[in-house]
Amino acid sequence: MLFLARQDLDLAFVELGSNNFSDFGSVMKNEVIVKSSAAVRAMPIGAGKGTSCSVLIGPGEAPNFALRKFVMEPGGGMPRHTNKVEHEQYILKGGAEVGIGGETYQVKEGDVVFIPEGVPHWYKADGEAGFEFLCIVPNKPDTIEILDTGC
Repeated sequence: MLFLARQDLDLAFVELGSNNFSDFGSVMKNEVIVKSSAAVRAMPIGAGKGTSCSVLIGPGEAPNFALRKFVMEPGGGMPRHTNKVEHEQYILKGGAEVGIGGETYQVKEGDVVFIPEGVPHWYKADGEAGFEFLCIVPNKPDTIEILDTGC
């Protein structure tokens, strides 16, 4: 089974027999952070197609939430999967078809999306413009189960 585990400042694919991520690492005190998002390294998402993620503010930097930026190339996407944490998302550029639960939504620049914890979801970026969005998640252990391998 393939799981995506969010640990400290990186996203990594891990092949596991267990989905327990109780050791989430230490969290820094409330300290001011100001940095250029362009200086944060984008990591390719292995289960995705043409998809990368930059952890702009990670669990080691803020006590309650992580801020991530996802970029999907035109036609890129993420397969259907579940998370143990909710997602709050703001669409920066482009558009996508987003499946949440049993519904499919067309989202575009300026839209906001809320995905409750445990609800299956997937993304398919626009074939011409691609898709970029910010994603805020709580700083608590998250296990992501990939339900379908194709995007």
